[in-house]
Amino acid sequence: MFDYMIVGAGLAGAVLAERLASQSNKKILLVDKRNHIGGNTFDYYNKDGLLVHKYGPHIFHTNSKEVFTYLGNFTQWRPYEHRVLASVDGMLVPIPINLNTINQLYGLNLNSAEVDAFLESKAEKKIKIVTSEDVVVNKVGRELYEKFFKGYTRKQWDLDPSELDASVTSRIPTRNNRDDRYFTDTYQAIPLYGYTRMFQKMLHHPNIKILLNTDYKEVQDSICYKNMIYTGPIDYFYDYCYGKLPYRSLEFKFETLEENVFQKTGTINYPNEHAYTRITEFKYLTGQKHPKTTVVYEFPKDEGDPYYPVPRAENALLYKRYRQLAEQENKIYFAGRLATYKYYNMDQVVAQALTLYKKIITPHEFAHHLNGHQLPIIQS
Repeated sequence: MFDYMIVGAGLAGAVLAERLASQSNKKILLVDKRNHIGGNTFDYYNKDGLLVHKYGPHIFHTNSKEVFTYLGNFTQWRPYEHRVLASVDGMLVPIPINLNTINQLYGLNLNSAEVDAFLESKAEKKIKIVTSEDVVVNKVGRELYEKFFKGYTRKQWDLDPSELDASVTSRIPTRNNRDDRYFTDTYQAIPLYGYTRMFQKMLHHPNIKILLNTDYKEVQDSICYKNMIYTGPIDYFYDYCYGKLPYRSLEFKFETLEENVFQKTGTINYPNEHAYTRITEFKYLTGQKHPKTTVVYEFPKDEGDPYYPVPRAENALLYKRYRQLAEQENKIYFAGRLATYKYYNMDQVVAQALTLYKKIITPHEFAHHLNGHQLPIIQS
């Protein structure tokens, strides 16, 4: 008899399995339909001996000391600050847009105060910010919107930014200084020996049994367990009874090259002139020394593994219907990106899982909210 069947061996499932097994002495069965642990953060050494991320680049960053310290129990960290260039007008310029971006693009020599005035002069002020297009043109104007955002967003989502919720572009900053880091979080690092090694240490516990290459629906009736934690797609859990929740997927094209370095930085975005959105070179991320190098091209598409929930009002309403079903469940917890139909950064998934663990082991503190036995869906 298992105390918990946990569906999904990605970050949410692995954190909950580790906490419940090591801290609460619970017996865990961790089930995943893929042939590996680690979810989308899975990395491996390719045939040339280069460490690559199977599902595209994953750069860890957080402002949470708790999350960073927790994961640090299972890995040494390699400090890494990600930098991204965008191919625009035949030049490679920093993204997010900063002082250097504007000076390089327009052949100017502005200072911080002057670049603020420059962007203000370009901005098309919107009374109401509703769409992703509104966010960008309100901040930097239509010309920069079309150079950096419109084409990239159309490729990424197969929708015009005017059709997408403001959240898609609202978290992309514009800087009036020369800070060219993609993220500014307090903690920025990559697991020194890779994400997979971190997951292996996290899940190395006698109370945790792992079942791979398995759809949980094929075994749930034959396995004895008391509770379930589900981190898969919520619409699949309910057999798509209200219809499928839309996602965008990605196709990855890996190339190993007979050269030491391929490009100037970890990732280069291609907003306009190619079918792919970006190219990432893994040696920047991993710090690996190797005479060859591996890069990955990303091609957004509709079909395939679910990566990005499509942020439109009608999709939020569809998810709400599934969530209402989930709220009626007994002894089933829903957590993670797919189960809550929301794009989370890695640290947010870990924080959500840690929060859910605390609620599981201290149910008396919120029993009045649960009306006895009803279990929560944890949101950000």
